[in-house]
Amino acid sequence: MAAKHAGKAWLGVCLVSLLTACTQESGFSDLDQFMAETRAKPRGHVEPLPEFKAYEAFTYSAADRRAPFEPPVDVQLTMVDDQPVSDVEPDLDRPREVLENFDLKELSMVGTLQGPTGNLFALIRDNSGGIHRVRSGNYMGQNYGRIVGVSETRIELIEIVPNGSGGWVERPRSLSLDEEQG
Repeated sequence: MAAKHAGKAWLGVCLVSLLTACTQESGFSDLDQFMAETRAKPRGHVEPLPEFKAYEAFTYSAADRRAPFEPPVDVQLTMVDDQPVSDVEPDLDRPREVLENFDLKELSMVGTLQGPTGNLFALIRDNSGGIHRVRSGNYMGQNYGRIVGVSETRIELIEIVPNGSGGWVERPRSLSLDEEQG
């Protein structure tokens, strides 16, 4: 057994001497030279991180517009050059009535009267404090307003106003009983 141990020890001594002989030889001279040159060079400069810009919230302001992925709506022209000619026009030859000097905003209905034959009259107050009695067929307002109906709470009338293209158009209006002033 001692011979066995002596052989192992001898083998270990040979192996260690062989390894030391290999390391003593300078076979890494080119590597050592590269490392020396690299260490001698000036060190690199690391750029600072870019400045962070704060997030700005975006407000969507086109909510009332057409969605970009929907097809556009065909626009129909509402004003056509060839408008039908209306035969409505005010009677400029008739004598004007007293209440035609006031705008409808200046007039208020304050009550009604019933005649002996059953016909109903409306009482109108103008802006100067005067009270006037009117019935169907009378005129009032500055837009040729003709009274077409009188009830206990309101007056129905038809005004004739310009249509903007040289003609006239009829417009229904009403005047209700002003119970606060009555």
